[in-house]
Amino acid sequence: MAGPQQQPPYLHLAEVTASQFLEIWKHFDADGNGYIEGKELENFFQELEKARKGSGMMSKSDNFGEKMKEFMQKYDKNSDGKIEMAELAQILPTEENFLLCFRQHVGSSAEFMEAWRKYDTDRSGYIEANELKGFLSDLLKKANRPYDEPKLQEYTQTILRMFDLNGDGKLGLSEMSRMEAATLTSMSWTPS
Repeated sequence: MAGPQQQPPYLHLAEVTASQFLEIWKHFDADGNGYIEGKELENFFQELEKARKGSGMMSKSDNFGEKMKEFMQKYDKNSDGKIEMAELAQILPTEENFLLCFRQHVGSSAEFMEAWRKYDTDRSGYIEANELKGFLSDLLKKANRPYDEPKLQEYTQTILRMFDLNGDGKLGLSEMSRMEAATLTSMSWTPS
């Protein structure tokens, strides 16, 4: 059995932070297409099973194919045979879930556009890092989630790394709508 140092980053921990979640995502979404699928999915599942076994969590079946089918039925909410970022957020034990906060704050397309107009303060058509930071700060306050400046900075940078597709350091409307879609897809759980 692989020791913690041989496992993907943080998969062996009880809880993961936002930036650790992103590292795990990038590790398994090796081709960067926005999904964990095919061989990536098999690798993820094998490592997850090792981590679960190491923590004393056992599956109902010993058959790898059966376990994987059971796993996909539970977590692949849209039944496309792939794991998306929002689906992964349900699988990993996170200590906080800022995407869930986003989902609770922006529940419809109308609310999304209202948030867009409010936080694009300079009307540039983009949500820059400082505007995103204000958005996340308001989200966390509204959700009564405690945070400090370093944590807010971590969330801001993590959101940018997750959704800033062209790497320009700001989110365009299509990138923000991708963030909305990722949270709307399958966030039906509540954190502890």
